Amino acid sequence: MLQLGDEVNLYSVVFVLLLLGTRSPLWTTALTASLYLFLAMFRFPQVPTSRAHQVLHHTKGVTGSGQVSVVAHRGGGHDAPENTIAAIREASKNGASGVELDLEFSADGVPILMHDDTVDRTTNGSGPLSKMRLSELGKLDAAGKHRLKDKFAGEKIPTLEEAVEECIKLQLTIYFDVKGHPDEAAAALKEMYIKHPGLYNSSIVCSFEPKVIYRMRQSDPEVVTALTHRPWSLSRFGDGAPRFSSWKHHWMTVMDIVLDWAHHHILWKLCGISAFLIQKNFVSPDYVQCWAQRGVEVVAWTVNTQVEKEYYHKLLKVNYITDSLVEDCDPHY
Repeated sequence: MLQLGDEVNLYSVVFVLLLLGTRSPLWTTALTASLYLFLAMFRFPQVPTSRAHQVLHHTKGVTGSGQVSVVAHRGGGHDAPENTIAAIREASKNGASGVELDLEFSADGVPILMHDDTVDRTTNGSGPLSKMRLSELGKLDAAGKHRLKDKFAGEKIPTLEEAVEECIKLQLTIYFDVKGHPDEAAAALKEMYIKHPGLYNSSIVCSFEPKVIYRMRQSDPEVVTALTHRPWSLSRFGDGAPRFSSWKHHWMTVMDIVLDWAHHHILWKLCGISAFLIQKNFVSPDYVQCWAQRGVEVVAWTVNTQVEKEYYHKLLKVNYITDSLVEDCDPHY
């Protein structure tokens, strides 16, 4: 199978096709055919449905039960300091089926758990990860800014290896959330899969960036993957407020439309994903059914109130990601 080279930008390809495809019926027909040829040549097939189902519906001690899986966001950042071993243990104790963990890298290239590109928000330190070696990160208190900092004082920023080993011990499914560094992330995760083959049946690699998922499938096509998406994310913040003013806001709104179309019509097929992680406000029974017809499961984020949790459990029967497994919590936490 041919593979897409580093120089190809998926967003640019989609955008150009959309622009040119509106000029005439002839152009539309020709470019539609070209698009199908492109997908046929470069797409990755989905992993077997049975294995994807095993990953997505794993309940501790019960494989492939078909139940709704509850995944602790960043390990359950409301119940314990996010992306820490303590959070992983709390999530397990509170009944989570899995944990979503953010992959980043220290200045000396060690894969660690961290959501931001700085340590300011979550620790008692300050500075960008790109300038902090693992030895420096090891001196920080990862509970420094948490609401339960006294209970979890001294908690450390874990390496990817430490987190994976803890999740395996606790029989938790892992959602590896990769923010960037597609080549480095793919290499680090491939190493984890080689060292811990059980991850093929108990983990999924997710990202907002299609290039990350494509690189992961290039590196190891057997890994279960998912695209993460929030409509209007380029032009608006999570609360709906515009990110930009004047012409730039309108331009990014157009790009949002293109990106949303690409996710729902091209990128999912190109990457051969098994799940689609979507912001909870856009999930409906019809939306879930639409993806199910493609062999893709919907996972909603971030579901934090008891009413929402019951809706996903009893009506939609869809996996969801939550900040807390023990109580309602502030959605902006």
